[in-house]
Amino acid sequence: MKKYKGYLIDLDGTIYMGNHRIPAGERFIKRLQDAKIPYLFLTNNTTKTPRVVQKRLRTMFNIETPIETIYTASLATVNYMDDLGLEKTVYVIGEDGLKEAIYEAGYKKDRENPAYVVVALDSDLTYEMLALATFAIQKGAVFIGTNPDLNLPSERGLLPGAGSIIKLLEAATRVKATYIGKPEAIIAEKAVEKIALAKEELLMVGDNYLTDIRTGINNNIDSLLVTSGFTKAEEVPNLPVAPTHVVASLDDWEI
Repeated sequence: MKKYKGYLIDLDGTIYMGNHRIPAGERFIKRLQDAKIPYLFLTNNTTKTPRVVQKRLRTMFNIETPIETIYTASLATVNYMDDLGLEKTVYVIGEDGLKEAIYEAGYKKDRENPAYVVVALDSDLTYEMLALATFAIQKGAVFIGTNPDLNLPSERGLLPGAGSIIKLLEAATRVKATYIGKPEAIIAEKAVEKIALAKEELLMVGDNYLTDIRTGINNNIDSLLVTSGFTKAEEVPNLPVAPTHVVASLDDWEI
């Protein structure tokens, strides 16, 4: 079995499930830490800051991890905007985790003529917010979608996700968004740059074939599907492109 020098790791469904522990996920991170193997948590969740994610891992899932090991779609969005180098004005549809990352990076809110419109999951979404975003995009603002997830799992069932809001604005404006989060190349390239290893030295670990595993497949990074969450074991034989590796539990993976 190939030995990997670093790991890109999904959180929800892989290391924990909602508010519930996945003990094998906790043990997996501890094994990486004991072996001094670098890892980066890679999440499409823009509602929480890395600091909140870090605290949640510590208090709910028995995982102590440095803040530098948490890379969210919010941070990747800011990095992408910085690379474009336009005027630092933005209209954001999203929650505190996204807004904090953007505003702390020096971007100013502009409801009328922003250089960027950034759209993510927002549980307080209103029609007026959609209207402002539509007008700004029609005026030429760069349209950024933080992640393409159409649904968000919850105790009530599958809720509309960020991708559903972005699709609505794409229909209203006839403009396709630039997507940042998994499985897109932007977040993958930024994560590879951050962990400072070559793609062939890395393994992308996750439970969702459409986001986590496709991040690996689409970006030439080996992948490990753990069937503890979204994509079930019975689906594996019919997947269009097979993951590099599949396990039922992260306890089964030899680092």
